[in-house]
Amino acid sequence: MQRKIITTADGSKTIQIEEWNEQYHSIHGAIQEANHVYIKHGLLFCFDRLNSSNDGSQKMSVLEIGFGTGLNAFLTLLQADEHNIDIHYTGVEAFPISADEMADLNYAEELHVPEKTSLFEEMHHIPWEIDQRLTSYYTLQKQQKLFKDITDKEQFDLIYFDAFGARVQPELWTESIFEIMFAALKTNGVLVTYAAKGSVRRAMQAVGFNVEKLPGPPGKREMLRARKGF
Repeated sequence: MQRKIITTADGSKTIQIEEWNEQYHSIHGAIQEANHVYIKHGLLFCFDRLNSSNDGSQKMSVLEIGFGTGLNAFLTLLQADEHNIDIHYTGVEAFPISADEMADLNYAEELHVPEKTSLFEEMHHIPWEIDQRLTSYYTLQKQQKLFKDITDKEQFDLIYFDAFGARVQPELWTESIFEIMFAALKTNGVLVTYAAKGSVRRAMQAVGFNVEKLPGPPGKREMLRARKGF
């Protein structure tokens, strides 16, 4: 499929699949969307719960469905270091972006952390299927496979569900996929996604998730956050 780099409304870049008219991130702002959906309503929500717990744990495990450009993984790395919380991050991607595409992305620049550019590049260059410690608080493992082939059981505190939209890949938003997500989460785990379609919400609820609608990022009215067991 033909892919090209485009600039979104907040100045950050993303990748567009031309024949689908589908982007890896919102055209209204790639960084804005990622910060709103995955960081604010996912990671920081879980940080608050972690800090209020009495077990003293300062570790989290995150699964990303659709590693893509690495934006969500990079933002999570920055937050892990800022909050001193040890994060193990697993990014699943069937069709990785190329080195040339990665080089054209401007996230470190737009986030005003140009000194972190080498870390962003390293995230893309490290080998697949192995743990790689990138900072004192962040370990990344990339897995190249289809989402339906995930077999983890009760491994993750948080899932970023960032697959391509149901308009172009409806098979990724079905009960069978959300059963895999539900099984992969620990009890009290959280899943967040930019999607808000009724069919997506019902599929999540059908496999046992408690689902809530939240205000969406710029250009989108709502998003979903699903919880396992609370």
